Amino acid sequence: MVGRNGWCLLLAGFVIPGPGFIAGQSGSSVHVAPRFLSEPASSQIRSGRFVYPLRPPLPPVPLALPPSGAFAFPKFVRAAGMIFTGTVTKVERRPATAGQSVETVAVTFHVENALRGATPGQDLTITQWIGLWSSGQRYRVGERVVLFLYPASKLGLTSWVGGPLGRFAVDRAGWVLLTPQHVAAFGRDPVLGGKSRARFSDFALAVRHAGEEE
Repeated sequence: MVGRNGWCLLLAGFVIPGPGFIAGQSGSSVHVAPRFLSEPASSQIRSGRFVYPLRPPLPPVPLALPPSGAFAFPKFVRAAGMIFTGTVTKVERRPATAGQSVETVAVTFHVENALRGATPGQDLTITQWIGLWSSGQRYRVGERVVLFLYPASKLGLTSWVGGPLGRFAVDRAGWVLLTPQHVAAFGRDPVLGGKSRARFSDFALAVRHAGEEE
């Protein structure tokens, strides 16, 4: 025979669900985020003396590698309104205004090499929707990159062509670095195919050849 205290403990075991049960309810407003989705320090933008954390409304989805040669490099190049190499000199969050209905991030580059839509030596500022920063299109002051950017929209906003494929890091020696995604996507290009890095002169040659193809 079960005593009074025993019945109370047994009842509590059925009534009180564990943390895993709460997190797994599709209709529950409670969401337990895994630790790896916590916001990294790089997702903060400094403006003056304040630091604004930019918390993504949804966790970024990991991108699968495309099959080898899945993207035609000529079409990729022709989709870009701006192609240049530059160093990030400023990152600034801009709130929504009467003339600009969405929050944005303004990023300024000192342009070193320009292949389209920019001038070597200029300080070029681009503007992107703040949601792109939350989804991973981020910059930090001092980094060197090669960017392929879509032509600016009616709101003056732009983004990377092909998402992460539109951004290449540049090392201290001036080599353009290709990620595994780049290698998989552009595997059929006669200049870049199979390479994990390239001299900028070779990279520029690949861009010029791709731009000339129909």
